[in-house]
Parts: sequence; structure tokens; C-alpha cells
Amino acid sequence: MEEIDRVLLNVAGDSSQSASSAWQPLFAADLSDAVFPEGVWTTSNGEITASEDKVLWSAKEYENFVLDLEFKNGPAANSGVLVYVSDIKKWVPNSVEVQITDDYSEPWASKDGTWRCGAIFGRLAASEAAVKPAGEWNHYTIICKGPSIDVILNGKHVTSMDMSQWTSATENPDGSLKPKWLNKPLSTHPTKGRIGLQGKHGGAPIWFRNVKIKEF
Repeated sequence: MEEIDRVLLNVAGDSSQSASSAWQPLFAADLSDAVFPEGVWTTSNGEITASEDKVLWSAKEYENFVLDLEFKNGPAANSGVLVYVSDIKKWVPNSVEVQITDDYSEPWASKDGTWRCGAIFGRLAASEAAVKPAGEWNHYTIICKGPSIDVILNGKHVTSMDMSQWTSATENPDGSLKPKWLNKPLSTHPTKGRIGLQGKHGGAPIWFRNVKIKEF
């Protein structure tokens, strides 16, 4: 049994019935159904990239889904996959970010685990390092069902979160402090919202491909 099936079995109770719909691309091939500032995001040969630090948003909201994608970091890349986004204009405190970073480069190599690839940014570190070096393609599977968020990076189940445990606006359940801009407790956060891909943050490029979704 592959790791994604093990996680689905645990989260949904029956991996054979856990996702009722077929896989669908999150975005049209030409990005015509996505929401983003004109000219920032482009696609070529199936690869999506951005020229600025702007988010590529899904046109609709999702709840209870499996999101599957590949990403490739440029040197020192810092990006993310945003789920359960309730406000795309003020998305930072109104989203849950599955972190993407080039953990082999500074400053990310020396950051605490909640800033590194596979983490729920600022809130929960990944259980192990699994991202590949810059220039190589990585595979993310992100499973969201209600308050449960599970992250599989390159075949390894690195993160499992129950949002209902994050009841403080300032601290994580282990007592560590969250970044000040994450000032809302996840226990009150909606479990439905837009999905977004963060763009060229800090000047380092990021590429995505094969972005698809399956709803429970």
C-alpha cells in the first residue's frame, strides 16, 4: 500500500471510497479559469511559474479534497501551497500554508522547522526533511478533510495536523510562538476556501506542474 493510501485510509476510513470524484486539473492549461494579476503567471510545456510574488488562485472554493502536484525550487526558493483561504485579498492570516522552501540554502537551512519544506508554515514542523535540492522536481500530496490536514512529500508522510488543537492566537500547542502575522487561531478557521500557489517570493523562482484535485 502506498503512503497516500495509508493516509487516506486513516483520514477517510476507506481508501477505496475516500474520494468520490475523478481527478480534475485545478487550473485550465492556459490558466484562463485562474485568478491572478495579468501577466504575472505564465505556463509553458505544462509548467507554471510567476514573475512576481503574487498568488495564483483557484476560481472556486474547495472542502474535503486531495490536492496533488509537483514543484521545483530555484536556489533559496520560498513559496507555498495555500488551502482553506477565506480572503484572497488578506490571505496571510486567513489561510493555511503548506510550506515550500529550498532547505539546502540559507536562510531556510538554519530556520526552525515550521519555516521549512513540508511544514504548516509557522505552526507545525514536518517530521522529517524530504525535499530535493533546487532544480529537481518534488511531489506533494495534500489531504484536507475538515480540520485534518495531511502532507505527503516525495512519498513520505511528513505532516499531520488537527486544526482544532490550535486554539491560541499567539502560540502553537507545543508552546512555541507563532509569527505575529498569523494572529488567528486555526480552531476557528473555515475548513472551506480557495486554493492558491505562491509566486516568486524573495526573488527566487518556483515552478509547478501536474496540479490536480480530487474531492471527497
